[in-house]
Amino acid sequence: MNSVTEDTTITPRPPAVKINTISFGDIRAALAGGWRDFLKAPLIGLFFGGIYAAGGIAIFLLLTVYHEPWWIIPIAVGFPLIGPFVAVGLYETSRRIEAGQPLNFGQILMVIFAQRKRQVAWMAFVVLFIFWMWLYEVRMLLAIFLGFKSFSSVDAFVNVVTTTPEGMGFLAVGTGVGAVISYILFCTTVVGIPLLLDRELDLITGIIYSFKAVFQNLAPMISFGIIVVALTFVAFVPMFLGLLVVLPVLGHATWHLYKAVVAPER
Repeated sequence: MNSVTEDTTITPRPPAVKINTISFGDIRAALAGGWRDFLKAPLIGLFFGGIYAAGGIAIFLLLTVYHEPWWIIPIAVGFPLIGPFVAVGLYETSRRIEAGQPLNFGQILMVIFAQRKRQVAWMAFVVLFIFWMWLYEVRMLLAIFLGFKSFSSVDAFVNVVTTTPEGMGFLAVGTGVGAVISYILFCTTVVGIPLLLDRELDLITGIIYSFKAVFQNLAPMISFGIIVVALTFVAFVPMFLGLLVVLPVLGHATWHLYKAVVAPER
């Protein structure tokens, strides 16, 4: 009688992620930590911030100088795809500062490159999907309120949306819907991306814990999101150059916020 040997090996499940309850003081501490990390590694921060600043300047020039708006979509689509990887570079820098490890730029880039085979790569496509939702929402509202009117310039578009009832309706509804989409994106990524970098978890699990972290700490986390939006808009003003500093500071701050929200792994 042949004996059948069964493989009884059980793949160990990753330990559960414990979400801490934080306060507004933790938000202040995270922002202060982000600023400290930027000062400790300014060239690295300026490099990653420069990626977004360059993209913003390129879009502005294509709109106002070269009048080639068809290039804007490819550039805009690229940012959601590379955004998580840029964030990984800033998170890894903060992780190394925290651990007292050398800030070797080549090694940081290797960590970013390694994410193409991990769950962060899938997170990039999730971010891109949410971005496409935003684009379709804008196009739909343009059709509803402005009837796909053609505008000769950016100034003409701004004039219509700020001086006509239809334009004001477009702004009001678009802002509301955009806020909802931004909230979904924030809940998905604020803890999700650093968690996927820090631990071997699948994408869905990372997103679930990210939402849980926001829901469990709704007021402090929403305040952090508002600060991110406000500082980003301020950074746009000086020809996007503010992103050189604001983006890396917020990236480092997000890592410190993650470390406060997620309990250390046992």
